[in-house]
Amino acid sequence: MYAMDRLSQLFGDIASLWSKSASTYFAGMGNTLLLAVIGTLLGCVIGFVCGILQTIPVAKNDRAVKKGLLGILRAIIRVYIEVFRGTPMMLQAVFIYFGLPYFTNNAMRFRNLWVVSILVVSINTGAYMAESVRGGILSVDRGQAEGAKAIGMNHFQTMTSVILPQALRNIMPQIGNNFIINVKDTSVMFIIGFTEFFSVHKAITGATYKYFPSAAIEMLGYLTVTLTASLLLRAMEKRMDGKGSYELVKGDPLISTAGTYNYPDKGSPYDEQNREHACETEEERR
Repeated sequence: MYAMDRLSQLFGDIASLWSKSASTYFAGMGNTLLLAVIGTLLGCVIGFVCGILQTIPVAKNDRAVKKGLLGILRAIIRVYIEVFRGTPMMLQAVFIYFGLPYFTNNAMRFRNLWVVSILVVSINTGAYMAESVRGGILSVDRGQAEGAKAIGMNHFQTMTSVILPQALRNIMPQIGNNFIINVKDTSVMFIIGFTEFFSVHKAITGATYKYFPSAAIEMLGYLTVTLTASLLLRAMEKRMDGKGSYELVKGDPLISTAGTYNYPDKGSPYDEQNREHACETEEERR
């Protein structure tokens, strides 16, 4: 009985909070989704640039300038990836928002919380996407690149027309996974004062002291968004895959031009018609 009473009270508290603060919850979720979408898109751009730079082929006869420049760029990218994959997003936000003014005597300070939040989410996502893109490019068979070069394509044309479209399909699940992670990880932006879904929960519980009912609303909100995103991404993947089955060509349209002819089998209706026509022609000649 006690558990049923508590459950009934929980639903009552949830209904009460929702009726009073639904618009506030929706505003927080809107900020979370917008931040996650922009951060994921910019992170993908960063990841593709870093992934492509890591996979540019270097031949022995290339110029020393090219080798040296690529070596420096790859070293910088490697440091960037390891640092931002190896530290929590919360500390990255703290370092960028509070650390830069500390080390520059307030010369570098972000006035807009949206700018710093998008920057943190983007560079964090880009570090993960860089390795995903590199793996996606390397997963494409070498014969694809060799075939493109055989028909006269340069490296840029090969990447944009042959390799990257296939790599994009290979890493599409990882892009979706990063977006879902960003939807949840944007909650750490409350540490710098950004108003997103989780910070709304903290503000409402501070005013009402109904922590668990508000947490239940938060969980349902996050779960609804992530499940919807998963369904949309799976539909997009199926669309990119195309049809699951194809009809094979049963006849060769070039047979007639090759001077060949398939005679009908004996006993077939077509063969019987030929014999009757031949007999009629013979009788006419007589």
